[in-house]
Amino acid sequence: MANDRPLVAAKGVARRDALRGTVLLHPTDFTLRAEERVAITGPSGSGKSVFLRTLALLDPCDAGVVTWRGERIERAGIPSYRRRVAYIAQRPAMLDGTVEDNLRYPYTLKTYRDARFDRDAAARLAHAAGRSADFLDKLASELSGGEAQIAAFVRVLQLAPDVLLLDEPTASLDPASVRAIEALVGAWFDGSDGSHGEQARACIWVSHDPEQARRVATRHLAMSAGTLTENAEAA
Repeated sequence: MANDRPLVAAKGVARRDALRGTVLLHPTDFTLRAEERVAITGPSGSGKSVFLRTLALLDPCDAGVVTWRGERIERAGIPSYRRRVAYIAQRPAMLDGTVEDNLRYPYTLKTYRDARFDRDAAARLAHAAGRSADFLDKLASELSGGEAQIAAFVRVLQLAPDVLLLDEPTASLDPASVRAIEALVGAWFDGSDGSHGEQARACIWVSHDPEQARRVATRHLAMSAGTLTENAEAA
């Protein structure tokens, strides 16, 4: 259900290169509300990844603040925030072992000690991406690039985050794998992956492909030289 209060908000966040002192992200205000699907496009080096990593609290702000449901996030609350707001990079790392071994790994972390791995739920997510029932038994070392990305997505989505921050996750994949990832995110967003549909969800998809941005989002932003603006042309 939509909510007027933003899930994630940035107030005046800014970033500088610590070595060169150059501006990576000019002071930026941004809000992400429940049920929003946002795409950010722009040239390489324009600050798209810098902005997304700032929202994910992976890199410190030089100015400004990021809030979760209207509350500032204290240092002790960052692990809990990252449970709710999941960042997925273009090439997530995979551990040795099977796909299932990779899916079980998050449950060994302190943040997820109250949760348990559900193989059936993970298999449903893999199925939403067009993968067969034996996908979880495959060795991670034998996966194609597209399959590894799907496994990484399932690893995150099984944990039921509220927000996905997707940093060009399909940039290096073949067209079939691109559509599989898009389908998987779509299933997560609308709850057809079998997860609970009452959860307020939203996502930001950074992409270099304007056509993909139009497919996956209803709100379009553009990044240029560290400045974020509404993309009226895409909309």
